[in-house]
Amino acid sequence: MTFPQFAFNNVMRNKRTYAAYFLSSTFAVMVFFVYAMFAFHPAFHQETIHSSVSLGLHFAESIIYVFSFIFVLFSMSSFLKTRKKEFGLLVMHGMTNMQLRKMVFLENVLIGFFSTILGISLGLIFAKILLMAAENILELEETLYFYFPVKALVLTFVAFLFLFVMISFATVVILKGSKLVDLMKGNAVPKAEPKASLLLSFLAAVLLAGGYVVALLVKGVGVAAAMIPVTTAVIIGTYFLFTQLSVFLIRALKKRQSFFWKKTNLVLFSDLAYRMKDNARTFFFVAIVSTVAFTAIGSLVGFRSMIFTSLAAENPFAFEYVSEEGNNNEMDHVSLIRNELDKEGIPFKETKVMVKELLAKGDSDDQSIHIVKESDYNDLIQSGEFEFAKADLNGNEAMVVYPESTVNSGKRNIEQERNKTIVLKENQVNLEQRSSLAANIFPNFVDYIVVDDGMFEQLTQFEKQRDYYAFYVKDWKKTIGPSKKLTSAIEPEAIAGQYQFFSLPATWNFLNQAFGATLFIGLFIGAVFFVAAGSFLYFRIYTDLDDEKRKFAAIGKLGLTDKELSNIVTIQLGILFFAPILVAVIHGAVALTALQHMFDFSLVKESMLVLGSFFVIQVIYFLFIRMGYIRKLKRSI
Repeated sequence: MTFPQFAFNNVMRNKRTYAAYFLSSTFAVMVFFVYAMFAFHPAFHQETIHSSVSLGLHFAESIIYVFSFIFVLFSMSSFLKTRKKEFGLLVMHGMTNMQLRKMVFLENVLIGFFSTILGISLGLIFAKILLMAAENILELEETLYFYFPVKALVLTFVAFLFLFVMISFATVVILKGSKLVDLMKGNAVPKAEPKASLLLSFLAAVLLAGGYVVALLVKGVGVAAAMIPVTTAVIIGTYFLFTQLSVFLIRALKKRQSFFWKKTNLVLFSDLAYRMKDNARTFFFVAIVSTVAFTAIGSLVGFRSMIFTSLAAENPFAFEYVSEEGNNNEMDHVSLIRNELDKEGIPFKETKVMVKELLAKGDSDDQSIHIVKESDYNDLIQSGEFEFAKADLNGNEAMVVYPESTVNSGKRNIEQERNKTIVLKENQVNLEQRSSLAANIFPNFVDYIVVDDGMFEQLTQFEKQRDYYAFYVKDWKKTIGPSKKLTSAIEPEAIAGQYQFFSLPATWNFLNQAFGATLFIGLFIGAVFFVAAGSFLYFRIYTDLDDEKRKFAAIGKLGLTDKELSNIVTIQLGILFFAPILVAVIHGAVALTALQHMFDFSLVKESMLVLGSFFVIQVIYFLFIRMGYIRKLKRSI
């Protein structure tokens, strides 16, 4: 048997230990390859489609690559600890330190090579499905056809082969200088009872509580200012939570004899402090990584919801056309809009509003104001099926319509502005404001003053006069096809200052594709972080499996039943598995709440969707781990 064959057989004999590491590495390779396949796709390099998506995908690749390096290095260092005794036996039988390091190097390269091959193969197998999914998510106008991704294949193979070679060199350095006596003892070296500092435990509680309170209390731009100090405090607090506070709480529970000596709590908590202390850094890393994944995905989903909700709220009409005086294309453009909607059989309601712009006396300087007549306003709100009250004005009475954004932001208090006198400079008329309304029914997000029809006709002195056409379509998302035609037909002919054209479906479609690309990239990165977090916990739990087998085999001789064993292992694994996940869920919920305060937009639905989905998947993952773990323990008893 040659030395490479010996290394290969060693990997095959440790299939259980290496299985999760191999599959997780394969998944990382597959995701990297999929990103590369999309990034190099010819469709993304055409100007008509999101060329920026390609840049975003390459950026995502770099994040995945760096994270994969950390993930693989951490995983390998954990595996090496579980094989110390095996290495000691090999050295005892004559293997030199150089041969030992060579063997480990070859094992890592073999695992890396085959996981790279399998990851690329799976990416190719599911390539067409993934391309179709991306096409639907991004809502691209052109088909993402299947192509053989030579560049993506070469980049992935070279990048990950280099990564695994570098990891192999790193693991060799870890083994360098290990003594035979240390290898033979392995993990059997007696451990000192873990101790926790009362001061550091208190500091952990203070930092976490303080960070949460500040994050939940600050509003608006204060959230951005508090982000760095709060994040720093929470990260430090999380580290001390797992290294100090968790051990302190377990030791406090053990001192309560009424609790510690109850049923199987003695077995459950006897070595829980040791395992928490040993795995503290892993739990800290998993908690932070999971928090980043939660917050990133939640933010992307939340921002997308916020943008589209705001877009629909601020633009209730499917199409808006504003024509200035002297615009010779007015009737042609309005007829074009009507004809396109009629051609597609789309029902719509059209309203024409005449707007006069004139000067009014302000506190310091003259102000330009926009005036519309009562009948046009009433027709407008009826066409859009709004629940606003009709205007009923007489003489010089006026109603001011404010943009909702200025009222909701707190910049305006419309109640305080009632009974205000509006002095029209050129017409020598005083308008008395009797009522007000916050609505986005007029263009350009400025104030509009509604007056009686007779008063409107009397205002003959004005700066400008324009016509505003509003087209209300109930199912406006179905007008994307006509809106594209109208946008291409009207906008290229635009003459500066003569008219404005806005298409809600076209704007929505553009933003949907842009945010779809961002969400697509973010979800895949989040998936990598998600799998890595679960894999880290899997590795750490299974690292202690041999010790747990010996412990429960000894306890089993004292009469431990299968039911008691299952209960003890389930609770202990649950604490070890869900402690960092629960901390990450709390961190993520606080972070998303802070973002909600920053943008004054509810992210409760999005937060529950992201955090809930992740938690449910982790519960399913835990149940599979628990089932296999208990089965292996029972076999050893």
